[in-house]
Amino acid sequence: MDLSEMIRVARGEVTADILLRNARIVNVFSGEIHEGHVAIAHSRIVGLGEYPAEQEIDLAGHYLCPGFIDAHVHIESSMVSIPQFTRAVLPRGTTSVVADPHEIANVLGLDGIRYMLESSKYNPMSVYFTLSSCVPSTEMETSGSRLRAFDLFPYFTEKWVVGLAEMMNYPGVLYCDLDVLDKLKVAQRHGKRIDGHAPGLSGRDLAAYIAAGVSSDHECTTLEEAREKLRMGMYIMLREASTAHNLLDLLPLVTPANSRHCMFVTDDRHPSDLLDEGHIDHLVRMAIHAGLDPVTAIQMATINPAEYYGLNDKGAIVPGRRADLVVFDNFEDFRIEKVFRGGQLVAENGHLLPTVAPPRHVPIRSSVNVNWEGVNLEVPADGTRLRVIELVPDQIITRQRVEEATVDNGLAVADVDRDLLKIAVIERHLASGRCGVGFVQGFGLKRGALASSVAHDSHNIIVVGTNDWDMLTAAQEIETMRGGLVAVDHGQVKARLPLPIAGLMSDQAIEVVRSQMDDLLTATRDMGSSYPDPFMTLSFLALPVIPELKLTDQGLVDVNQFQFVPLFVE
Repeated sequence: MDLSEMIRVARGEVTADILLRNARIVNVFSGEIHEGHVAIAHSRIVGLGEYPAEQEIDLAGHYLCPGFIDAHVHIESSMVSIPQFTRAVLPRGTTSVVADPHEIANVLGLDGIRYMLESSKYNPMSVYFTLSSCVPSTEMETSGSRLRAFDLFPYFTEKWVVGLAEMMNYPGVLYCDLDVLDKLKVAQRHGKRIDGHAPGLSGRDLAAYIAAGVSSDHECTTLEEAREKLRMGMYIMLREASTAHNLLDLLPLVTPANSRHCMFVTDDRHPSDLLDEGHIDHLVRMAIHAGLDPVTAIQMATINPAEYYGLNDKGAIVPGRRADLVVFDNFEDFRIEKVFRGGQLVAENGHLLPTVAPPRHVPIRSSVNVNWEGVNLEVPADGTRLRVIELVPDQIITRQRVEEATVDNGLAVADVDRDLLKIAVIERHLASGRCGVGFVQGFGLKRGALASSVAHDSHNIIVVGTNDWDMLTAAQEIETMRGGLVAVDHGQVKARLPLPIAGLMSDQAIEVVRSQMDDLLTATRDMGSSYPDPFMTLSFLALPVIPELKLTDQGLVDVNQFQFVPLFVE
């Protein structure tokens, strides 16, 4: 529809396509809910009020709000392809996401980013991208690729690219790493947003980080941290992921005076959470139940991320905006009844409609290459005290502990009675044979081993277990599946979830992936672990930018010091 036609329809001179009658419109600009009708023509909202239309739909007093926007998500963490992710979240009201392909970029580089861009085409949900800023996230791990500023430069002209993704290498910013600064400059030159990732950063270091152009953060875990970052001009992304549950802790920050600088993100969510709890609708529901004003909650899920990323045709029910709309019953249950995208009904009562186009097949190369001859899980006892990774429930941060080593025949081994398990990260991109080994406390596993090719951020094979035999068996099963998750007990595979797309995503339906994941969680409980989602927790233990102690294929990393440390303490 050209501009003149839109004007003529808006004036009532030309018949609209659809008139949504008798809606309670959530107006994110005026901050009110008012009754009215919404006219739509050629995917756009053309007016509010009485209009002649080819088709009328009576909403019978139900609420109508803009489609939800997830301001930061790693689709790969859902372990399904973009079309399957869409099947899960679009019926829940999410019509747009801003995705960071950081996970697949660390495995396949530009090939991974191109795969995600191609997979999102002709999809019934709008998928925007921020370009991965930290591939690899640090020099203390081995990734499958290395992306410099000049590699990313051409992609900033893409229509669907809206920013530079989470700048987690904040030491690189603070100490003026030339490639990091080049990425910031390129993003600014193209007028793109620069998202942050700086847990715990404060004071002058935070000021320097923001002065470099970083404008948001989704890693706040305390109210004090979020308030300082907000006061310095950052947009605060309130996260509710499968492992990191920060929304309720940060919600008291949000006031009528500052709410337009706050938005919702899911970051990383597993299939069971998407199918059982929901997506952005779940965060809105949580916020309302916790006492947040309902209209403010809708603003944080719609107009706030739209304005932040410059998505000027989305996020509101006003003339000229795209008709991405959500119909729901009430604010208490917040049950999504209908979802429109571009004025077309695409989902109803929790299901995509059969008229939605089937997904396209996009080929991708294999990504698991291991030199098993170089892999050695044995730990010679070079001392009596060990540095140990201690899990923190519901968080992706860890603590650093020192424990007495359990020694058997000159080797430091796992001690189930103390919940002291062995953990290893095996390089899987270059077949180098590199293998980092350490110890972790908090999984509660009594038997066997768990392994995964999902290990943020470089996604090498990570394995935790009670004995070397099961750990090695589990790691080798990952290669057999071309990536995935597995539980092994007494040398036998108890459950598995193949992830052949970059070792991160399945090529199966989300319901199949959820069933396989349920089998894995049942197996881990049978093996003694009471952790709600040990695989999601395991996946973050190789991330050397989140405090305090992490493990990569190159060794133990003290994140607070940003340097390698020996396993044994003198």
